[in-house]
Amino acid sequence: MKYALAKFRVYLLGSGPFVVYTDHASLQTAVKSPHISQRMARWLSFFAEYDFPVEYKLGRLNVVTDALSRRPDYAVKTADANRIGVERVSAPSSSLIDDVKAAYASDADANQLLNCASAPSDEAPRKSAPHLRARAHRYRVHEGLLLYSAVDDDVIRIVVPNDYDLRMRIMYKYHNAPTAEHPGREKTYVLLTRDFYWNHQYKWVRKYVRACEVCQRGKPAALSQAQPQSLPTPSECWQSIAMDVVIGLPPDSKRRTGVVVFVD
Repeated sequence: MKYALAKFRVYLLGSGPFVVYTDHASLQTAVKSPHISQRMARWLSFFAEYDFPVEYKLGRLNVVTDALSRRPDYAVKTADANRIGVERVSAPSSSLIDDVKAAYASDADANQLLNCASAPSDEAPRKSAPHLRARAHRYRVHEGLLLYSAVDDDVIRIVVPNDYDLRMRIMYKYHNAPTAEHPGREKTYVLLTRDFYWNHQYKWVRKYVRACEVCQRGKPAALSQAQPQSLPTPSECWQSIAMDVVIGLPPDSKRRTGVVVFVD
């Protein structure tokens, strides 16, 4: 139960009351027992963050958990994963894909690559900017979308133009959305590069994840924290002095509203 609450913390914390169904009958009284171990005391402190009752349900009747416990990689694959991804993100009903297409007009590099990929010829790459010529053969156009494929793999990605707000929306979808669960830097990068591509993409992911408030607040620090250190005790007066200014006090007879405080 503790593992499930921690795993689905982003969905359950602050969402209101919910019910925990279990085939472990003793869990109904474990959270209310007056005789608890040190480990259970720590767990109860964790459980106090949530609002839930525990209800017993026979294992043969708890069919929902049986479905969730099945490994997804045992499912029969019916089509190529990359092809499914391209068809999914290029659907005309997707507002995000429509915004990507519209943003191409304001990106000079994307316009040149679209023109080059739309009418491939020996002269087309020569008309492109010098920094685009070396990789011009990696791009192609499909239904108005500029697609990119690296030489060392066959993954086809949608090229995102140089639009800050649009890229932040995509980053939010792959990191902050409820289905993403705030993955780390490497996992976010892997998920993002399955569908989208733009220059310096890894730097974008690293900066975005590092600035994510939820990740900074909820995930453990990568480096161990130093132990608290006490300040050295001064050996004589006025060796260590602290000063502060207090303002906003009621005015005195001379209309003064602040004081300077010195602490030895």
